[in-house]
Amino acid sequence: MTTTEAVTGAVLDNTCCSSTNTGVDAETARELATAFKALGDPTRVQLLALVAAHTESEACVCDLTAPVGLSQPTVSHHLKILVDNGLLTREQRGRWAYYRLADGTLPELARKLTSVISVD
Repeated sequence: MTTTEAVTGAVLDNTCCSSTNTGVDAETARELATAFKALGDPTRVQLLALVAAHTESEACVCDLTAPVGLSQPTVSHHLKILVDNGLLTREQRGRWAYYRLADGTLPELARKLTSVISVD
């Protein structure tokens, strides 16, 4: 089986073996790629973990700058990418923005990934 067949689930009639793997549909592949692109920067992975570990899984941008050692504008830029990709939510309270994990997003991402990647 070729790599393409393993990923798409397509098996040509003239191949020597068939696959029971149904592959991944284009929409799921796009969703996973988008989420992993957002997580493709180590700083964003750190920020996601910091928000998750914070009291009530909510953190102000002012609480996140020191742990990652970056300026507030840089941290805000990374947080915006996580919000835009549905991994965090943002709530403005006066001068400060508070971030929390988007409900169900990470478990759903993990579920989708494990449904398309099977390791025997």
